[in-house]
This record gives sequence, structure tokens and C-alpha cells, in this order.
Amino acid sequence: MGTNPQSIPPFHEKNEEMPDIGGGLPIIQYWMEKSLSPEGLKIWETLLHKSACLSCSWGTSGQKGGFTNEKGEKVQRCMKSVEAISSELKPGIAKSFFQTHSVEELQKLTSLEADSLGRLSHPVILRAGKSYYEPIACEEIYQIAEAAFRKPPERVASYSSGRSSNEAAFLLQLMMRALGSNNLADCSDLCHAPSTFALNQIFGTKTSIVSLESLKKADCVVLAGANSPYNHPRFMNELIKIRDRGGKIIVINPIMEIGLVKFGSPAFPLTSLIPGSEISSIYLQPIPGSDVALFMGIQKSLLEQGFAQTSYLQAYTEGWEAVVEQANSTSWETITQICGVSQAEIETAAKAIGTSHSVVFAWAMGITQHANGVDNVTSIANTALISGNVGKEGAGVMPVRGHSNVQGFGSMGVSVNIKQELQAALEKLLEKPLSKVQGYNTRALIEAADAGKIDTLICLGGNLYGANPDSSQAKRALNKVENIIYLATKPNIGHFNGLAHQNTIIIPVLNRFENPYKTTVESGNNFVRLNDEGTTHLTNADLIPEIYFLTELAHRIHREYPVDWRKLQHTEYIRQLIGQTVPGYEKISTIDATKEEFTIGGRIFTEPKFKTDSGKAKMSVTPLPNLSLPTPEELGVNDASEGLVLSLITARSYSQHNTVVYQIGDKYRGMPHRQCILINRIDAERAGIKEHQRVKVRGNVGELADIEVIYGAVRVGAGLMFYPEVNAIFNVPIEERSGTPAYKRVPIYIRPHSGGQDAHPTRD
Repeated sequence: MGTNPQSIPPFHEKNEEMPDIGGGLPIIQYWMEKSLSPEGLKIWETLLHKSACLSCSWGTSGQKGGFTNEKGEKVQRCMKSVEAISSELKPGIAKSFFQTHSVEELQKLTSLEADSLGRLSHPVILRAGKSYYEPIACEEIYQIAEAAFRKPPERVASYSSGRSSNEAAFLLQLMMRALGSNNLADCSDLCHAPSTFALNQIFGTKTSIVSLESLKKADCVVLAGANSPYNHPRFMNELIKIRDRGGKIIVINPIMEIGLVKFGSPAFPLTSLIPGSEISSIYLQPIPGSDVALFMGIQKSLLEQGFAQTSYLQAYTEGWEAVVEQANSTSWETITQICGVSQAEIETAAKAIGTSHSVVFAWAMGITQHANGVDNVTSIANTALISGNVGKEGAGVMPVRGHSNVQGFGSMGVSVNIKQELQAALEKLLEKPLSKVQGYNTRALIEAADAGKIDTLICLGGNLYGANPDSSQAKRALNKVENIIYLATKPNIGHFNGLAHQNTIIIPVLNRFENPYKTTVESGNNFVRLNDEGTTHLTNADLIPEIYFLTELAHRIHREYPVDWRKLQHTEYIRQLIGQTVPGYEKISTIDATKEEFTIGGRIFTEPKFKTDSGKAKMSVTPLPNLSLPTPEELGVNDASEGLVLSLITARSYSQHNTVVYQIGDKYRGMPHRQCILINRIDAERAGIKEHQRVKVRGNVGELADIEVIYGAVRVGAGLMFYPEVNAIFNVPIEERSGTPAYKRVPIYIRPHSGGQDAHPTRD
């Protein structure tokens, strides 16, 4: 598992089910099984289709086709790609299915079971007072939708995910803003919104400032709060190449993710696949939520070891003096006590950063999904600036996004907060100011619906019910909405639990590689890909391209204001509008003729000149977090004689994409099913809990029973469980500036369970 002891974190005890490496031969085995399956030929046809990957925003393909990234490198497909494609190639659900399975039955399905039903193939409606979804004609859908969208604009809302295209996203926000509604909630509100907020404040841009080309010139990567071996596996190829050329990878994660220690990549069959490649040079395991303290420690050590770039700070930043003073004046005792990482470990990481020429700082939801997520991102950016690693080749800050086009939706204006340049362009197009009423982000949308303030909701992909904490509240809130319209390719638990008060409509749509028109998407590194037309494998199905539905609905609501909506059924005209309105997207206007995929202008910084009013990066101090946990009594526990309070990390499992579950277990962590909790042996023994014992897990709004304890390489005081199932038992603080819930630090109480096999939550 590596020869350098610093590459193995302190809490590294594996359970017997964990593999020695991530990736490796099991990936090849999975590919072979899928290739030999009945849909094997169609999977390979889709893999070779000129369309962007359906999975994470690391992204591949587009006009280069097949297994190719934006640099023209081959063998860039992964297991997640195949999982996503295979799921989309399932047979269609029979037209009679919903008429023979009641909503009550469907509500008992797990996420895995819902996805396994197959592709949605006919539009259905659940009417008030009915127990079954029933077929609905297209014209009636439009009649219901048109009436629903004529409600007061502040009572009309949308929710979306990165499954769809830039073109659909642009249509959605234009239709909503033409109504006068800013209620454009998006799945990114629940994940990388703190990144968006912090980066905009500091650099004047909301996305990664590092391109793939620039990443290839780095000799050090700091990767914080990410499980890239499964969630962004193609990123692992770049980490392997950095290590192969003598670079360093510093991993920061409360859990020892085995693939971040060693990973076998099929892209390098002779050198990596079977033996595995060393990934982490240094592996730090902080207390969940303590990242500000850890990065402040790195800043302090950079200053003490003489690695701080003072002349760089003076020339290219503002507010640096206060940040430096904060790091200098905060004691090592305070820092190490808060983050749980020793001074020696922090100094080793700082030296690795300080002695590297070009460092990229990357992170995912382990950084953002905290009550102080914006501060966490700001502390990372401060560290990058103090070390002089922003605004040059091979260096910078890079949020790693987990959904294929979630960043594109933000670029298109699907957000409650849009950039001034885009707002000005939209106001020119609409010939009126945008509404000044603050829109609802995702959590605010649920709160508003629960308060009876939403009449109409359209969901473009996603799983609004399943993605939110406090499942009971989400279900109750959505049931107060008069009409909900879901556009989706496959069923999910939200379609059966997130039901409207009057009409719930599910409209089956074509996916990215089936659309009869070209579309575009945006990668997490600001690269725009063009997807070719395609066809669906479904026969005798009644599917509609989502562009067609959105343009027809918009036409019925707005007629020809501010555009000829029906003309926009030809997506090249949408791209022309995007090119005229979205900053940096000018090249999309001619992409149909040129087929030239491009990096969005003004986002990649290879010089320390930023898009702020002064042209300098704006640094700011980051308050140290208060990480005290509630007492058992505060969690509603009357007898705390046995059990313990932990800080719970909620996470995807291996073989899961957002709320969609493809396999029941998590082989990387040695968790055999989804009713498990991963904890450290030390914590378990302190509470008298043995491995594989069944426990009850209590949050602040409910309890799960019959949860199996799995020992794992997680730091003392922390645990891990899977969402969406565990969402039922907690409601967590919200990051006030971004609206993101603190999913990565959930206070729980676990205690032995003495009987019963009920893994369903109970409510207080």
C-alpha cells in the first residue's frame, strides 16, 4: 500500500472486505460482463457516439468521439460511463405498469429498485385523490402546464440537474425569467454553491481556473474532500501521470479512500492496471468540518518555513495582510486541536507545497457541504495565493464537479444569482429589467413549498425529494405544491414520494445520445462539447425531446415574446442566442458550422490578472469553526448509558451517481449493503459495539434501526453512511451565503439494537 509512511494516514485500519487497490481488474471484468450482455453492442455504439459522457463533469468525447478527451487522448472512458449508459439502455416500462402498481407500492421501492424498473416510456399523471398513475395525452399535459404557469411568477419554480444540455438550460431560465420568476433552483445548490460563491468573491469567476492542459503541467496536486477513484475516475489518470513524473499528491480526507492510496487504471495496462499506481504522497485525515483550521496551519507553516510569496501577495492580491496576520497569530495548539492533524504532518504538507513549482488545489463536496463551506473554499484559495500558485501554468484552484453538465446550467443562468454581464444581456433580450424578487435556491424552495408559497414546479431531471435532507419535510412540502411536472428518462424515488397536491405529471424524454438535434454541454474545466444527433433503442414508446416540450410550453405561455419559441426547436438558433448573451460563449454561435469545441473565454488564468474590479485577488480571513457536537440528550436520547455521539459524513457509495444507485454494496469501503455505518474500531470498542453488530442511528429528526456496523479506515469521532437513505433522519444547518446543507458533518447518536429487522426511519 505504499512505501512512504506519510502516504498512509493515521487511521488506516482496513476491514477484511476492502481491496488492496482501487480500480484494477474488477473494472475490466465489469466491462467484459457488460460487453457480453444483451445490450453490449448498443453500449459500445453509445461509447463511440460523438456525445459527452453522461456521468461526471470531468468529461470525455464530444466531436472527438469515443474514448477521447479534449486533448485528443484515448482510453478515457470509465466504469461510471458504462454504468450510466447501461442504465439508459434498459427496456421501456410497459404502458400497463403504473396502472397495476399503486403509488403506495411504488413508495416502498429503494433507489436501486426504482432505477431498475427501466426507461420511462409513456407520459403519466397522478391526479388528486387517485392511487395510481394513469396515461395522459400530450395535449392535456400542455393545457395543465399552461394554466399552472399562469400563476403569479413568485409562486412558479423550477428545479434542474446536470443531466440535460446547455440548450435546455438556456430555454428553461429564459422561459422562467420572461415570466418574472427567479425561482431557478438547481442541484448545484446542494453541492458546489460554496465554490461558486467564494471563487466569485475572490477571483471574479465562479468556476475552475485550471484547464486540463494546465493541469498537465502541475508537479503537485492538493486534493481535498473528494472520492475521485469512483466519483471522477478519469481524473485519476492525471494524478497517476503526475506521480510518474516525480510530482506529489497531497490527499486531505477524514476517510482513507483506498483508491486515493493506490489505483489501477486501465489507461495504463502495463504499468498501472494490475500492480496499481501510488497516488497519495501525503495523506491527512482531519476532523470533518475542520478544513479552515488545517489550511490555516498550512499557511502558518508556509510562512514559518519561508515559502510564502510575499512579493506576489503585494503585487496581485488585496487583503493579504489580515490573512497572514491571522495565520501567524493563531497558535499551533489551537490549529491542531481543531483539525486533529499534528503539526509535523501539516509542516510536511506545507513543505511539499512550498518546494513544488506549480500546485493545483482541487476539492469536492467534502469541502463544500459544511455550515462554513464558503470559508473552507476561501481558506484553500488563500493557501494557493500565499504560495503563489494562482495565475500561472500548472497551478490554480479547481473544484471537481460530480455531474456532467451541472456547471453548464450555471453558465446558462440557471441560478438564483447570475453574473452582471449575463443579467444585462438577458434584460436587453427581454426588453425589461429582471425581477428584483430574490429567487429560491433548492433548500429555500423546499421551505417555501412547505409554507404553501409554491403553486407550480417543473423539474428538468434530478431528484428533488431524494437529494434533500429531512425526507419527511421534503415529501410534505412537495405535497403542498398544486402541480409538479417531471421531465425524466428513468424513474426515481422522487417520482413516487415527491407528489403534488393536484397533479403530478411524469414526461419521458430522450437522453443526451438519443436527441434528434445537436446539443452542447460544459465540462468542469470550462470546455464546451458538441453532441451529435442520435436515436433511441425504445420502440412503441411515447417520448418527447425536452427541447420540444420546453419550446412548445414557452410558446403557449409567452406566444412570441421575447423570441419565436417554436423556431428554437432547431437548436442551432438557441446556440446563436447563447452566443449573444452568455459571456465567454461567443464561439457557440458558429459551432454548428465549425464543429470547433472550445474553452470558455475569460475563465482560465495563466497570469495573475483577475476579473475583479481591481484586477487583484481579494483575500479575506476565515473564522475558525466551532465543531462541538450536541449531547445525547440534545439528540433526544433519554438513556445514554450505552452508545456514542459521532460526526456523520453522508456520501455516495461505490457504484452510485448522485441519488441513483447501481449496486447495493460499496466494495472500496468494504460495506456490503446500504444499511451500514462505517466507523473506527476505537469508537466502537469505546461504546461496547462489535463489528457487524446492529445499531440504531439517531439524527435530529428521526432514527434508523437495524444498521450494521462496519469497521473502517475513518478517523476517530467520525462515521459514514449513504444518502439518500440516511437523509430521512436529519435536518442540518445551511451555509447561509450559498444555501448548501452541511451533509458532511451530521451529528448522530448510535447505540446497540436488540432485535427487529426494520431499517425504515421512525419520526420523533
